[in-house]
Amino acid sequence: MSSVVLAQAAEANLNAGLAAIGYGLGAIGPGIGVGLIWAAVINGTARQPEAQSKLMGIAWTTFVLVEVLALIGLVVYFIASGG
Repeated sequence: MSSVVLAQAAEANLNAGLAAIGYGLGAIGPGIGVGLIWAAVINGTARQPEAQSKLMGIAWTTFVLVEVLALIGLVVYFIASGG
């Protein structure tokens, strides 16, 4: 009987570990996305300085969208880990 309980406890710990690995891999995408967004803004401002205000508006909007994806990943991590 105790071996069944230990197996279930090990399974729960494995699920939390896999959820952490999954969130870590899922956070790479938004990190790369944010870097690409701001690199494009810097590049566009260097090429056409008068368009900076429009580029910044677009950049903040896309930044928020990318970060929402990271927050959704964090919520899924907590759901998957059971905590």
